[in-house]
Amino acid sequence: MSSSFSSGSTDTLEAVKYFINTVVAATQLVLEEKEEEVSSQPRNRNPAIDRDRESAHEILVTDYFADEPLYSESIFRRRFRMSRRLFSRIADDLAAYDPFFTLRYDARGKRGFTTLQKCTAAIR
Repeated sequence: MSSSFSSGSTDTLEAVKYFINTVVAATQLVLEEKEEEVSSQPRNRNPAIDRDRESAHEILVTDYFADEPLYSESIFRRRFRMSRRLFSRIADDLAAYDPFFTLRYDARGKRGFTTLQKCTAAIR
């Protein structure tokens, strides 16, 4: 009786070992596939936010700096506490003095803010 018990126990032990080895091998394959997926995808810690800078510039020009702007000189003077001509002169001088106030492109090739947009944010 003891010999049949040990024989059955050995078969069960072999089946458990086989099952464990199969699960471990399958798990390793899944982990390797996940690592390949992660390593093939670029890491993007800070996703780009589309701020539509071009349209914002066009709106700014249409509202305040066009030949026939949407807002009058008096509204411009009330909002910026200076004339449009003085604002344009300050913007041009800032762009000539410091490259920060010029239109630049970032490392991805995306267009940055224009001189008028940067000066509007700084002055207002």
